Amino acid sequence: MRYICLRFNALAGIIFQLSLLAIISIKIMEGMLKAGSLTGKTIIITGGGTGLGKSMGKYFLELGANLVITSRKIDVLQNTANELMHESGGKVLAVACDVRKYEEVEKVIKQAEEEFGQVNGVVNNAAGNFISPTERLSHRAFDIVVDIVLKGTYYTTLAAGKNWISKNQPGTFLNIVTTYAWTGSGYVVPSACGKAGVLALTRSLAVEWAKYKIRSNAIAPGPFPTEGAWSRLLPGDLAKKFDPATRIPLKRVGEHQELANLAAYLMSDYSAYVNGEVITIDGGEWLRNGGEFSHLEHVPNELWDMMEKMRGK
Repeated sequence: MRYICLRFNALAGIIFQLSLLAIISIKIMEGMLKAGSLTGKTIIITGGGTGLGKSMGKYFLELGANLVITSRKIDVLQNTANELMHESGGKVLAVACDVRKYEEVEKVIKQAEEEFGQVNGVVNNAAGNFISPTERLSHRAFDIVVDIVLKGTYYTTLAAGKNWISKNQPGTFLNIVTTYAWTGSGYVVPSACGKAGVLALTRSLAVEWAKYKIRSNAIAPGPFPTEGAWSRLLPGDLAKKFDPATRIPLKRVGEHQELANLAAYLMSDYSAYVNGEVITIDGGEWLRNGGEFSHLEHVPNELWDMMEKMRGK
């Protein structure tokens, strides 16, 4: 009988621990802000049709915002818009835009104002990246990444900022950077260059445009796996080198809702006194590892060859 009781108590303890873990997981997945925190605000998200952009947009809608999502693929955007509107009941405007073309960025702002009256915030999320030894990249490949990341961000920022200033309207910028924007990192040099420029833009305009009641902040995410992108960046056994148990002190990757919570806070009036800040959300990864991709010096040439062929497709 005593043995049975001990077994029962042990089982009950395990069940309690599992229940506690489930509760913790649910809390991580929950939204942080109270309902209506973004009501009346219209927010543009570049690269908003997929991945983290889509996750942030979903939560903005749940908090009452009007959403404008952009990327070059209108079919992807429209599918995302339909999905998000069905789930939230909110309003989503999908506009095709190549952020490397200033005139197209201006058209997004114009269409957003025609649809919703005004734009209150911009999330510069559009990005591109190649994981490769730098000497294997053509100058055109380098240009592609820097143009999307840096030029796309300052085009969008310049167009929205000029529009707000001309109308004496407050506004909020949120730029998605990386931790290697300040550490640097081998094997993603174009991205590191572009993101470093975006970080400098964020901090510079936080000072210069504060007099216009325009805030600029940034988020530096660690690993937040997204469907498709993770395997494209890290094919084959390369993904094993990013085992969170060995790279991240918290022993896990990020949940999309965690990033969305932080983004919503920075776009809301609750963060009205936060300006020029870059907030890292990576479970302590960069403090432990420095340059996120620098360890790829151990990747054999055969794997680089495979990745180069995949990129060409």
